[in-house]
Amino acid sequence: MAEGGAGKSGEAPATVEATMTIKKAPRAEVEELPKAIVRRVVKDKLSQLASGGEEEDVSVQKDALLAFSESTRIFMHYVSATANDICKESKRQTINADDVLKALEEIDFPEFVEPLKVALEDFRRKNAVKKSGSKGRQTKKRKVDELSIQNGEDGGDGSDE
Repeated sequence: MAEGGAGKSGEAPATVEATMTIKKAPRAEVEELPKAIVRRVVKDKLSQLASGGEEEDVSVQKDALLAFSESTRIFMHYVSATANDICKESKRQTINADDVLKALEEIDFPEFVEPLKVALEDFRRKNAVKKSGSKGRQTKKRKVDELSIQNGEDGGDGSDE
């Protein structure tokens, strides 16, 4: 009986280890920011600051890029957790932009609120234009499709000759 117990306990750590491995792999992929995007954002901003608006090539070491990426990830976690708390206090399950704005103020980053409001307004305006443009195209396409169906049913396909 002791052997059976030892066998079972011997299997449990392998199962736990396999479970931990499965859980760790996807988590690392999800949480890691794309290196190319981090590099581009950092280099663009630093080159603007270094030259007073003109593009200038600035080199950034790999470990510095990793530090930027990791600090950005941590900041995003902090803001999202605070926004989630604000959302829960309002008895809602979905975080909205106002929750994020309030979270930034709550964690003492009020200087980010106004630029973010401007960016959100710009995003919403562009989205509204895209939506109105695509609705117009869908309506035109639908009318063209209806006309071609009517013409096909009326013998407008040239098969009467």
